[in-house]
Amino acid sequence: MAQRDTTAPGPREAAARIGRVGVWHGGLGRASAAVAREFAVEVERLGYGALWFGEAQATKEAFAHAGVLLAATERLTVATGIANIWARDATAMNAGAHTLTEAYDGRFLLGLGASHAPQVNGRGHAYAKPLAAMRSYLAAMDEATYEGPVGTPPVRVLAALGPKMVELAGERAAGVHSYFVTPEHTAGAREILGATPLLAPEQAVLLETDPATARALIREHHLGFYLALPNYVNSLRRLGFGDDDFTGGGSDRLVDALVAWGDVDAIRRRVREHLDAGADHVALQPIAPHRGLGADQLRELAPALLGH
Repeated sequence: MAQRDTTAPGPREAAARIGRVGVWHGGLGRASAAVAREFAVEVERLGYGALWFGEAQATKEAFAHAGVLLAATERLTVATGIANIWARDATAMNAGAHTLTEAYDGRFLLGLGASHAPQVNGRGHAYAKPLAAMRSYLAAMDEATYEGPVGTPPVRVLAALGPKMVELAGERAAGVHSYFVTPEHTAGAREILGATPLLAPEQAVLLETDPATARALIREHHLGFYLALPNYVNSLRRLGFGDDDFTGGGSDRLVDALVAWGDVDAIRRRVREHLDAGADHVALQPIAPHRGLGADQLRELAPALLGH
Protein backbone atom coordinates (compact mmCIF):
# COMPACT_ATOMS: atom_id res chain seq x y z
CA MET A 1 0.00 0.00 0.00
CA ALA A 2 1.27 3.48 -0.85
CA GLN A 3 2.58 5.71 1.92
CA ARG A 4 0.10 8.50 2.57
CA ASP A 5 0.32 12.08 3.65
CA THR A 6 -2.74 12.29 5.88
CA THR A 7 -2.63 16.06 6.35
CA ALA A 8 -5.13 17.64 3.98
CA PRO A 9 -4.65 21.30 3.04
CA GLY A 10 -6.47 23.53 5.50
CA PRO A 11 -9.36 25.78 4.53
CA ARG A 12 -7.15 28.87 4.53
CA GLU A 13 -4.66 27.21 2.21
CA ALA A 14 -7.48 26.13 -0.10
CA ALA A 15 -8.92 29.66 -0.09
CA ALA A 16 -5.55 31.14 -1.01
CA ARG A 17 -5.16 28.71 -3.89
CA ILE A 18 -8.48 29.47 -5.55
CA GLY A 19 -8.35 33.23 -5.00
CA ARG A 20 -11.19 35.67 -4.54
CA VAL A 21 -13.04 35.14 -7.83
CA GLY A 22 -13.69 32.08 -9.96
CA VAL A 23 -16.18 30.82 -12.53
CA TRP A 24 -19.15 28.45 -12.23
CA HIS A 25 -20.67 26.87 -15.33
CA GLY A 26 -23.40 24.29 -15.70
CA GLY A 27 -23.39 24.36 -19.49
CA LEU A 28 -19.98 22.71 -19.77
CA GLY A 29 -21.60 19.38 -18.97
CA ARG A 30 -23.55 19.60 -22.23
CA ALA A 31 -20.78 21.06 -24.39
CA SER A 32 -18.34 18.98 -26.38
CA ALA A 33 -15.04 18.14 -24.73
CA ALA A 34 -13.26 20.36 -27.25
CA VAL A 35 -15.44 23.37 -26.38
CA ALA A 36 -15.09 22.68 -22.65
CA ARG A 37 -11.31 22.53 -22.95
CA GLU A 38 -11.21 25.80 -24.85
CA PHE A 39 -13.39 27.46 -22.22
CA ALA A 40 -11.21 26.22 -19.37
CA VAL A 41 -8.08 27.51 -21.06
CA GLU A 42 -9.72 30.92 -21.47
CA VAL A 43 -10.77 31.01 -17.81
CA GLU A 44 -7.21 30.23 -16.78
CA ARG A 45 -5.75 32.79 -19.19
CA LEU A 46 -8.01 35.50 -17.79
CA GLY A 47 -6.75 34.81 -14.28
CA TYR A 48 -9.80 33.37 -12.54
CA GLY A 49 -8.76 31.11 -9.69
CA ALA A 50 -11.12 28.17 -10.11
CA LEU A 51 -13.57 26.67 -12.56
CA TRP A 52 -16.60 25.02 -10.95
CA PHE A 53 -19.04 22.85 -12.91
CA GLY A 54 -22.25 21.00 -12.14
CA GLU A 55 -23.27 17.38 -12.55
CA ALA A 56 -26.80 16.63 -13.71
CA GLN A 57 -28.46 13.29 -14.33
CA ALA A 58 -27.71 13.21 -18.05
CA THR A 59 -24.61 15.40 -18.41
CA LYS A 60 -20.91 14.55 -18.19
CA GLU A 61 -19.87 12.39 -15.23
CA ALA A 62 -18.12 14.58 -12.69
CA PHE A 63 -14.70 12.93 -12.39
CA ALA A 64 -14.31 12.23 -16.10
CA HIS A 65 -15.33 15.83 -16.77
CA ALA A 66 -12.86 17.18 -14.22
CA GLY A 67 -10.09 15.15 -15.83
CA VAL A 68 -10.83 16.70 -19.22
CA LEU A 69 -10.62 20.22 -17.77
CA LEU A 70 -7.54 19.56 -15.65
CA ALA A 71 -5.67 18.05 -18.58
CA ALA A 72 -6.35 21.17 -20.65
CA THR A 73 -5.00 23.61 -18.03
CA GLU A 74 -1.82 24.15 -16.04
CA ARG A 75 -2.63 26.27 -12.96
CA LEU A 76 -6.41 26.45 -12.69
CA THR A 77 -8.23 24.71 -9.84
CA VAL A 78 -11.07 22.59 -11.18
CA ALA A 79 -13.93 22.05 -8.73
CA THR A 80 -17.09 19.97 -8.79
CA GLY A 81 -20.08 22.10 -7.93
CA ILE A 82 -21.31 19.54 -7.10
CA ALA A 83 -20.58 15.83 -7.45
CA ASN A 84 -23.83 14.10 -6.52
CA ILE A 85 -23.47 11.65 -3.62
CA TRP A 86 -26.21 9.50 -5.16
CA ALA A 87 -24.27 9.10 -8.43
CA ARG A 88 -21.49 6.98 -6.91
CA ASP A 89 -20.82 5.27 -3.61
CA ALA A 90 -18.52 6.77 -1.02
CA THR A 91 -15.58 4.49 -1.89
CA ALA A 92 -15.74 5.55 -5.55
CA MET A 93 -16.04 9.23 -4.58
CA ASN A 94 -13.01 8.94 -2.33
CA ALA A 95 -10.97 7.11 -4.96
CA GLY A 96 -11.89 9.58 -7.71
CA ALA A 97 -10.95 12.57 -5.58
CA HIS A 98 -7.61 11.02 -4.60
CA THR A 99 -6.86 10.12 -8.22
CA LEU A 100 -7.37 13.63 -9.59
CA THR A 101 -5.73 15.38 -6.65
CA GLU A 102 -2.59 13.27 -6.98
CA ALA A 103 -2.49 13.39 -10.77
CA TYR A 104 -2.87 17.17 -11.00
CA ASP A 105 -0.79 18.41 -8.07
CA GLY A 106 -3.69 19.40 -5.84
CA ARG A 107 -5.59 21.38 -8.49
CA PHE A 108 -8.78 19.38 -7.95
CA LEU A 109 -11.35 20.46 -5.36
CA LEU A 110 -14.19 18.11 -4.47
CA GLY A 111 -17.55 19.76 -3.91
CA LEU A 112 -20.21 17.24 -2.94
CA GLY A 113 -23.90 17.55 -2.37
CA ALA A 114 -27.10 15.64 -1.72
CA SER A 115 -28.69 17.15 -4.85
CA HIS A 116 -32.48 17.32 -5.31
CA ALA A 117 -35.33 14.84 -5.44
CA PRO A 118 -35.84 14.89 -9.26
CA GLN A 119 -32.13 14.27 -9.88
CA VAL A 120 -31.92 11.53 -7.26
CA ASN A 121 -35.21 9.77 -7.96
CA GLY A 122 -34.37 9.79 -11.66
CA ARG A 123 -31.33 7.65 -10.86
CA GLY A 124 -33.50 5.03 -9.16
CA HIS A 125 -32.89 6.15 -5.57
CA ALA A 126 -35.37 7.48 -3.02
CA TYR A 127 -34.52 11.03 -1.98
CA ALA A 128 -35.04 11.42 1.77
CA LYS A 129 -33.30 12.99 4.77
CA PRO A 130 -30.43 14.67 2.87
CA LEU A 131 -28.64 15.75 6.05
CA ALA A 132 -28.57 12.22 7.45
CA ALA A 133 -27.57 10.85 4.04
CA MET A 134 -24.67 13.29 3.80
CA ARG A 135 -23.50 12.58 7.34
CA SER A 136 -23.42 8.85 6.67
CA TYR A 137 -21.77 9.34 3.30
CA LEU A 138 -18.94 11.42 4.74
CA ALA A 139 -18.33 8.81 7.43
CA ALA A 140 -18.13 6.13 4.74
CA MET A 141 -15.71 8.24 2.70
CA ASP A 142 -13.47 8.67 5.73
CA GLU A 143 -13.48 4.92 6.33
CA ALA A 144 -12.84 3.99 2.69
CA THR A 145 -9.56 2.40 1.67
CA TYR A 146 -7.60 3.75 -1.27
CA GLU A 147 -4.44 1.95 -2.35
CA GLY A 148 -3.31 4.13 -5.22
CA PRO A 149 -0.50 6.69 -4.95
CA VAL A 150 -1.52 9.37 -2.47
CA GLY A 151 0.07 12.75 -2.02
CA THR A 152 -1.81 15.52 -0.30
CA PRO A 153 -5.39 14.35 0.42
CA PRO A 154 -8.26 15.99 -1.45
CA VAL A 155 -9.97 19.14 -0.22
CA ARG A 156 -13.73 18.70 0.03
CA VAL A 157 -16.54 21.19 0.55
CA LEU A 158 -20.27 20.63 0.86
CA ALA A 159 -23.20 22.15 -0.97
CA ALA A 160 -25.09 23.68 1.94
CA LEU A 161 -28.18 25.87 2.13
CA GLY A 162 -29.80 25.16 5.49
CA PRO A 163 -28.05 25.88 8.79
CA LYS A 164 -27.64 22.24 9.79
CA MET A 165 -25.90 21.34 6.52
CA VAL A 166 -23.70 24.42 6.92
CA GLU A 167 -22.78 23.20 10.42
CA LEU A 168 -21.94 19.76 9.06
CA ALA A 169 -19.73 21.33 6.38
CA GLY A 170 -17.77 23.16 9.04
CA GLU A 171 -17.36 20.00 11.08
CA ARG A 172 -16.64 17.36 8.41
CA ALA A 173 -15.33 19.28 5.39
CA ALA A 174 -13.19 22.28 4.53
CA GLY A 175 -16.28 24.46 4.20
CA VAL A 176 -19.25 25.38 2.04
CA HIS A 177 -19.96 25.85 -1.64
CA SER A 178 -23.37 27.53 -1.74
CA TYR A 179 -25.52 27.99 -4.85
CA PHE A 180 -28.50 30.20 -5.74
CA VAL A 181 -27.91 32.38 -2.69
CA THR A 182 -27.70 36.04 -1.74
CA PRO A 183 -25.07 37.97 0.24
CA GLU A 184 -27.43 37.69 3.21
CA HIS A 185 -27.14 33.92 3.01
CA THR A 186 -23.38 34.28 2.82
CA ALA A 187 -23.38 36.36 6.00
CA GLY A 188 -25.50 33.77 7.80
CA ALA A 189 -23.30 30.91 6.65
CA ARG A 190 -20.17 32.69 7.82
CA GLU A 191 -21.72 33.27 11.23
CA ILE A 192 -22.43 29.54 11.56
CA LEU A 193 -19.05 28.44 10.19
CA GLY A 194 -16.86 30.80 12.16
CA ALA A 195 -13.71 32.35 10.76
CA THR A 196 -11.75 29.37 9.47
CA PRO A 197 -13.81 27.22 7.04
CA LEU A 198 -13.86 28.03 3.34
CA LEU A 199 -17.00 29.78 2.06
CA ALA A 200 -17.40 29.90 -1.73
CA PRO A 201 -20.83 31.02 -2.99
CA GLU A 202 -21.90 30.96 -6.62
CA GLN A 203 -23.17 34.24 -8.05
CA ALA A 204 -25.08 34.41 -11.34
CA VAL A 205 -24.23 37.47 -13.44
CA LEU A 206 -25.52 39.13 -16.59
CA LEU A 207 -23.95 42.10 -18.34
CA GLU A 208 -27.18 43.76 -19.47
CA THR A 209 -28.17 47.27 -18.43
CA ASP A 210 -31.77 47.33 -19.65
CA PRO A 211 -33.93 46.20 -16.70
CA ALA A 212 -36.74 44.65 -18.73
CA THR A 213 -34.35 42.73 -20.98
CA ALA A 214 -32.18 41.55 -18.11
CA ARG A 215 -35.04 40.33 -15.96
CA ALA A 216 -36.75 38.58 -18.88
CA LEU A 217 -33.56 36.69 -19.74
CA ILE A 218 -33.00 35.73 -16.12
CA ARG A 219 -36.55 34.46 -15.65
CA GLU A 220 -36.50 32.45 -18.85
CA HIS A 221 -33.03 30.96 -18.64
CA HIS A 222 -32.23 30.75 -14.94
CA LEU A 223 -34.85 31.19 -12.23
CA GLY A 224 -37.60 29.03 -13.69
CA PHE A 225 -35.67 25.78 -13.34
CA TYR A 226 -34.49 26.41 -9.78
CA LEU A 227 -37.80 27.68 -8.44
CA ALA A 228 -39.24 24.24 -9.20
CA LEU A 229 -36.85 22.66 -6.68
CA PRO A 230 -38.12 22.69 -3.07
CA ASN A 231 -34.65 22.90 -1.50
CA TYR A 232 -34.01 26.26 -3.14
CA VAL A 233 -37.48 27.61 -2.41
CA ASN A 234 -37.15 26.64 1.25
CA SER A 235 -33.77 28.36 1.40
CA LEU A 236 -35.25 31.52 -0.06
CA ARG A 237 -38.13 31.42 2.42
CA ARG A 238 -35.57 31.43 5.24
CA LEU A 239 -34.18 34.62 3.69
CA GLY A 240 -37.59 36.33 3.83
CA PHE A 241 -39.03 35.67 0.38
CA GLY A 242 -42.61 34.46 0.06
CA ASP A 243 -45.15 32.99 -2.33
CA ASP A 244 -45.52 36.23 -4.29
CA ASP A 245 -41.81 36.13 -5.10
CA PHE A 246 -42.01 32.64 -6.62
CA THR A 247 -44.77 33.20 -9.18
CA GLY A 248 -44.39 34.37 -12.76
CA GLY A 249 -40.78 33.24 -12.99
CA GLY A 250 -39.80 35.27 -9.92
CA SER A 251 -40.57 38.76 -8.67
CA ASP A 252 -38.33 41.67 -9.58
CA ARG A 253 -37.12 41.63 -5.98
CA LEU A 254 -36.12 37.98 -6.24
CA VAL A 255 -34.50 38.37 -9.66
CA ASP A 256 -32.43 41.30 -8.44
CA ALA A 257 -31.42 39.51 -5.24
CA LEU A 258 -30.22 36.32 -6.93
CA VAL A 259 -28.63 37.61 -10.14
CA ALA A 260 -26.22 40.51 -10.44
CA TRP A 261 -27.16 42.27 -13.66
CA GLY A 262 -26.21 45.62 -15.12
CA ASP A 263 -22.79 47.04 -15.97
CA VAL A 264 -19.39 45.94 -14.74
CA ASP A 265 -19.62 48.15 -11.67
CA ALA A 266 -22.95 46.61 -10.64
CA ILE A 267 -21.47 43.13 -10.76
CA ARG A 268 -18.33 44.23 -8.96
CA ARG A 269 -20.51 45.64 -6.17
CA ARG A 270 -22.34 42.34 -5.77
CA VAL A 271 -19.09 40.40 -5.58
CA ARG A 272 -17.88 42.85 -2.94
CA GLU A 273 -21.12 42.32 -0.98
CA HIS A 274 -20.41 38.59 -0.79
CA LEU A 275 -16.80 39.17 0.21
CA ASP A 276 -17.78 41.72 2.84
CA ALA A 277 -20.36 39.22 4.15
CA GLY A 278 -17.63 36.65 4.74
CA ALA A 279 -17.07 34.83 1.44
CA ASP A 280 -13.53 33.77 0.63
CA HIS A 281 -14.27 33.16 -3.03
CA VAL A 282 -17.15 34.05 -5.36
CA ALA A 283 -17.81 31.83 -8.39
CA LEU A 284 -19.36 33.82 -11.23
CA GLN A 285 -21.93 32.08 -13.39
CA PRO A 286 -22.45 33.99 -16.65
CA ILE A 287 -26.11 33.93 -17.70
CA ALA A 288 -25.67 34.01 -21.42
CA PRO A 289 -28.31 32.10 -23.41
CA HIS A 290 -27.68 34.28 -26.45
CA ARG A 291 -23.88 34.47 -25.97
CA GLY A 292 -22.66 30.88 -26.06
CA LEU A 293 -20.89 29.98 -22.83
CA GLY A 294 -20.50 33.59 -21.76
CA ALA A 295 -16.74 33.90 -22.12
CA ASP A 296 -17.23 37.42 -23.50
CA GLN A 297 -18.77 38.48 -20.19
CA LEU A 298 -15.91 36.92 -18.25
CA ARG A 299 -13.40 38.78 -20.42
CA GLU A 300 -15.16 42.08 -19.80
CA LEU A 301 -15.40 41.49 -16.05
CA ALA A 302 -11.85 40.25 -15.50
CA PRO A 303 -10.02 43.61 -15.35
CA ALA A 304 -12.43 44.98 -12.72
CA LEU A 305 -12.64 41.82 -10.61
CA LEU A 306 -9.14 40.42 -10.90
CA GLY A 307 -7.15 43.65 -10.73
CA HIS A 308 -5.62 43.67 -14.20
